[in-house]
Amino acid sequence: MKKRYNIIWKSLALLGVAAAVLIGCEREISDDAVEALFSDNPDVFIDSFSSGLEYLPFGGSKQDAFTVDTETVFEGSASMRFDVPNVGDPDGAFAGAIFPDLNGGRNLTKYDALTFYAKATTAGTINEIGFGQDFGEARYLVTRLNLRLTTNWRKYVIPIPDPSVLTQESGLLWYSEGPEDGDGYTFWLDNVQFEKLGTVAQPRPSILNGQDLAQQSFISSSLTIDGLGQTFNTANGQDVTVIPAPAYFDFRSSDPSVAAVDEQGRVTVVSAGTAIITASLNGVDATGSLNIESVGAFPHAPVPTRPASNVTSLFSDAYENVPVRHYNGFFAPFQTTQGGAGSDPNNVDIQAPFADGSLDNIINYTQLNFVSIGMYETVPNVDVSSRTTFHVDINVRETVNNGDFIRIELETGTGSGQVSGSSFTISAAMLRNVDDDGWASIDIPLSSFSGFNNRSRLGQVFFISDNTISNIWVDNVYFYNQ
Repeated sequence: MKKRYNIIWKSLALLGVAAAVLIGCEREISDDAVEALFSDNPDVFIDSFSSGLEYLPFGGSKQDAFTVDTETVFEGSASMRFDVPNVGDPDGAFAGAIFPDLNGGRNLTKYDALTFYAKATTAGTINEIGFGQDFGEARYLVTRLNLRLTTNWRKYVIPIPDPSVLTQESGLLWYSEGPEDGDGYTFWLDNVQFEKLGTVAQPRPSILNGQDLAQQSFISSSLTIDGLGQTFNTANGQDVTVIPAPAYFDFRSSDPSVAAVDEQGRVTVVSAGTAIITASLNGVDATGSLNIESVGAFPHAPVPTRPASNVTSLFSDAYENVPVRHYNGFFAPFQTTQGGAGSDPNNVDIQAPFADGSLDNIINYTQLNFVSIGMYETVPNVDVSSRTTFHVDINVRETVNNGDFIRIELETGTGSGQVSGSSFTISAAMLRNVDDDGWASIDIPLSSFSGFNNRSRLGQVFFISDNTISNIWVDNVYFYNQ
């Protein structure tokens, strides 16, 4: 923290000098003059650390993975050596660090790539390597994935998506690498520097992995544009793709009154209508777009009003939920159902704001054939022996045809799996009996589950459709008694 204060003080001192010049000359200082306050030194490591460079390893990594090597070099007298640990190494699970400039940052606007020579003791793949990581905002982070190494020295290029924005970049190098097939190994970097190659060409930015997507949404919902990329052609004719941070992009909305997008690619739906989100990078249009159809206010499920003392809740914002193992077990290879990942009821598929700003969490099961909310094995079974009725709100996001159904199955569980279970079929007529927002409120007496014998050991609740219904919203899954 002391070094951080020193950095601020040096920057203020320089600005103080600039202010004195400004007063004495009685003229405005230009943007170029402000940028000139920061060094344009391109060197990161040429036989030794460049001025201001420091080594800061990631938490959980092998803290001494990096050393300066004077024996294995590409040229000169020293190289950067990185020792990746084996699986299970008590000193760290991986090797990873950043190398920031603690002198306040550098002006890298005259360069078009970070370059270095590298080799390894075995053919390996550096998971992530790049620049722009400073353990802070990392506004202009750039990542190259899966950098293939050989046992011979080879030059590598990490293109800069838009050099004009790097007027004060402190994150000069970062990497993260784990064992190869469980085994650790060593790799070296040498002559690490920023260069103006002049051969980094044909920029092809993309968002959403280059896909043109369409999505239905609701007022006050939000999402973030992901799948960002930038591909360049390099001197050897090969394409190099990097992942630029959102700040490199200029995001646009065809109708900000419907859906607004900020500089980080965060989209907020404002009103009903249609808007298309696109982007460009350094003046080049990105492939990929998002067509948002806002259908108005979100159709929330009915808010439960039963007293909490009479409820055992698996999933609802109205009650304190009991711990669950999962909202989707993803039972391969027979299950196709997506959605409901994880076990946190506050981090599921849909988070739609209520009028007071709080979030309504909803599970969206798609490609439904069967799926379970599971309590067994890693969390205690749930005791519903004092409850008389099972409740769930379901909003079917497609046409309900005659013969369609969703079957609810309750299973008793033990530490090793199910013991017994019983089911109840929700018919097409019941699923069509909806409120104005499309929600069917289903209440099933536990006496209808004749084979659910040990109600003190609820292990799983299954939703089964046998592919008759594919896409549903689920909310307020609980047991109650009057």
